[in-house]
Amino acid sequence: MDYKEYIESNADVMLGKPVVRGTRITVGLILQRLSEGASVQDLIETYPNLTEASIMAALAYASDAISNETVIAVA
Repeated sequence: MDYKEYIESNADVMLGKPVVRGTRITVGLILQRLSEGASVQDLIETYPNLTEASIMAALAYASDAISNETVIAVA
């Protein structure tokens, strides 16, 4: 999935945190709610601007961010 269709960062929106395009719903909020046990359907009902595709894009974004992070060992 190309999450870039759904996820954007803009310094003028939510202090530049990644959000679902056209909303103020952050990737972090989606991840937090899912980790607390909310289902995709729960999120869609609570946040009508979300779609299943945008939620999957948030997961893809998070996966990509973790996969591409650089770890620097501190002695």
